[in-house]
Amino acid sequence: MTERERRAAAEGRLTARPLSDPPETGARGLHPLGLSERRDGLLYAPATAHPAQPLPLIVALHGAGGDALGALAPLLPHAEARGLLLLAPESGAATWDLIEGVYGPDVAFIDRALAQVFGRYPVDARRVVLEGFSDGASYALSLGLGNGDLFTHVLAFAPGFIAPAATLGLPRVFVMHGTGDRVLPIDRCSRVIVPQLRRSGYGVEYLEFEGGHTVPGELVGRALGWLDDLG
Repeated sequence: MTERERRAAAEGRLTARPLSDPPETGARGLHPLGLSERRDGLLYAPATAHPAQPLPLIVALHGAGGDALGALAPLLPHAEARGLLLLAPESGAATWDLIEGVYGPDVAFIDRALAQVFGRYPVDARRVVLEGFSDGASYALSLGLGNGDLFTHVLAFAPGFIAPAATLGLPRVFVMHGTGDRVLPIDRCSRVIVPQLRRSGYGVEYLEFEGGHTVPGELVGRALGWLDDLG
């Protein structure tokens, strides 16, 4: 990693951007990123999409102790029909670097993964979405608000907190949380986060549901429908 890349990672900044004419054609279906021998990640590209058609990209972040397959599980049933490109990088440790105090290697790894995707697939720059569950949701909100020049939307399922190093742009935000969540109680988390976001000028769609610390599959479809409705 260069000093410039190290500095950007420490500031929570991503540098990869969609290309107007990607030089390669990426494989279709589900496959590993191949960027790390230990904790790596997965990419899913819809089989039916036209090779030159710009695709919406959702970057999915797992919760603490989770992995890429778990992060993709709620999204995969919707990916082919909606033509979604899905990227699920894995944190270097059990959870994301910011949760343990500072931005750093996970930002750099996500940037590498994004650069790989942007170099192999046409991505719709109007639909670059950062999504996460639990610790991944906290990370998605924090990283997404600090990179609003890249991410157009953020989907946060049961977030615990928000702590961007700085804010840039105004990505649209969808927050969903179970009223019976005992891991990240809603009163201390989303019911604090959502008003904070709205006071700061972000457009927020907020959904509470009866349930615990989980991501109900039918409500994932509702979140994706919200993305479609925004055009």
